[in-house]
Amino acid sequence: MVIFSCGFLLPESGCIKGGNTVRIFYDLWWFFKQEKFRYLFGIAFLMLSSFLSLIPPYVVGILVDAIKGRTLTPFLLAEWILFLVLIGIIYYCTGYLWRQLIFGSSVILAKQLRDTLYTHFTRLSPNFYQKTRVGDMMAHATNDINAVQNAAGEGILTLVDSITMGAMVIVSMAALISWKLTLIALLPMPVMAILTMHYGSLLHKRFGKAQAAFSDLNDKVQENIAGVRVIKAFGEENAQIDRFSRASQDVVNKNIAVAKIDSLFDPTITLIVGVCYFLALAFGSIYVVNGSLTIGRLTSFTLYLGQLVWPMLAFGFLFNTVERGRASYDRIRRLLSVKPEIVDSKAALDVIPSGDIDYRIGSFCYPGSETAVLSNISLTLKKGQTLGIVGKTGAGKTTLLRLLLREFDVRDGEIEIGGTPIKRFTLGALRSAIGYVPQDHILFSATIAENIAFARAGASREEIERAARLANIHEEILDFKDGYDTVVGERGVTLSGGQKQRVSIARALLADPEILIFDDSLSAVDARTEVAILQALKSERRHKTTLISAHRLSAVEHADLIIVIEDGRIAEQGTHRELLKGNGWYAEMYAHQQLESLVMEGGNRL
Repeated sequence: MVIFSCGFLLPESGCIKGGNTVRIFYDLWWFFKQEKFRYLFGIAFLMLSSFLSLIPPYVVGILVDAIKGRTLTPFLLAEWILFLVLIGIIYYCTGYLWRQLIFGSSVILAKQLRDTLYTHFTRLSPNFYQKTRVGDMMAHATNDINAVQNAAGEGILTLVDSITMGAMVIVSMAALISWKLTLIALLPMPVMAILTMHYGSLLHKRFGKAQAAFSDLNDKVQENIAGVRVIKAFGEENAQIDRFSRASQDVVNKNIAVAKIDSLFDPTITLIVGVCYFLALAFGSIYVVNGSLTIGRLTSFTLYLGQLVWPMLAFGFLFNTVERGRASYDRIRRLLSVKPEIVDSKAALDVIPSGDIDYRIGSFCYPGSETAVLSNISLTLKKGQTLGIVGKTGAGKTTLLRLLLREFDVRDGEIEIGGTPIKRFTLGALRSAIGYVPQDHILFSATIAENIAFARAGASREEIERAARLANIHEEILDFKDGYDTVVGERGVTLSGGQKQRVSIARALLADPEILIFDDSLSAVDARTEVAILQALKSERRHKTTLISAHRLSAVEHADLIIVIEDGRIAEQGTHRELLKGNGWYAEMYAHQQLESLVMEGGNRL
């Protein structure tokens, strides 16, 4: 039984263990069926090439006997040479065609696997990314896919060529020359088959470990590059270099372990081939002496035996290639077997939600935890209003916002927009209604204009600049050498924290969503910039809903409703004035922050 995942068939998880070497071809059968004509014609041309390669040795045997019998004439020699030239031209054409068809198909497979992996990554829930390292995902999308591609290209080549070429050579040797000599020469073959199968089994295990070590190294590089500023700030360069060196050495050690097994194939096959040659020449000479075999036929036999070397080597390459592909495909398959936790319901509405937002949450725990992060949350936010969410660090503010985005599902309770539970909307429709400015501002390695227009790729330069003005970043962008065409580094490393925040805000404002979420998104800007941004929000979003979580209470003073989250519960709620009169945490924190502001202003005056 199989399950369908992201566009192609995958065996159930219970089928992943065990199996023989050629199981990779069974696992990839879905692709071979998809590209059946390319593979069928490719294999047909490959077999034709194998057949054509059998003709020259036979012709050489005829010519040798003709020379020995003094019957070879210049005209006859010219005929045979022209015939071999014609065979060579056809062989060249068929070789070109089968390479285009078989290797071209393997490239198509690599693209499909990459597309499938990327699509799968976009559908997986945040919980998956909290458990899985970026290095692992990068290794799956590079080395593992390349190994599977080789199995579908070189693997098919070696499988078909080793079987067809080997079979044709053996049949030609037995039928055209001597079946007895053929049997004798091939006596060592079972030994080679047993040894290469054993090597293949060892290679599968060691290659899997080597790929896992490469994933660890990938992850180490990604982390260190992303955190290079922190590493330099703490003077940890040498320590990190040492850790990287150890991880790199681990990759080397595990790949050397693979190479040790890999290096056994050629010597083993060469030794077996040498024994085959010895047996062929020894017994062939006896047959020539007793007159049961001509010198020309013995010459053809040795040439055929030389052609049998490639199928023998191909047989070894086959085990090498497919074991690598099988180990990598198992790794890819395990990743693709992870199911998204948040999916559309069967009758999901594909309409952009609009209206009042209602939170009715009994309790919420993150997956794998029994500790309630939110409890007894009950609030209603009218369409067009602004909600301010404040509280201590870790109180549950971000969780409240992430639930509205359906990054996680509420099981005890419900969140509704316009009277409809958000679970009844498709994820695409729900998230199209929401503009999100997160705490961790992610910018892409593109121009500032492209980053702002991320959610609206067709936005004009005027619209982009207008959003930047609203986010109070326009003038600073113009100060850059290339203005809006300035390319920011990966994750926006060339911008300051405040600039990244405001570019993220501009991106959300350009999308002009029904619901705008600011998750502590004004923490890196000064008070004046914060006021300018909030005033722009107030004038631009009069009839649209906004949710703002913040530590600085000045960011939510203007909100229609403010809630104070404490230990996952709503401890206070009301307008700014109402909360100040309540003399609770909000009033105390507001007084404290006002005092801090006065002290800072006094310091500036001094």
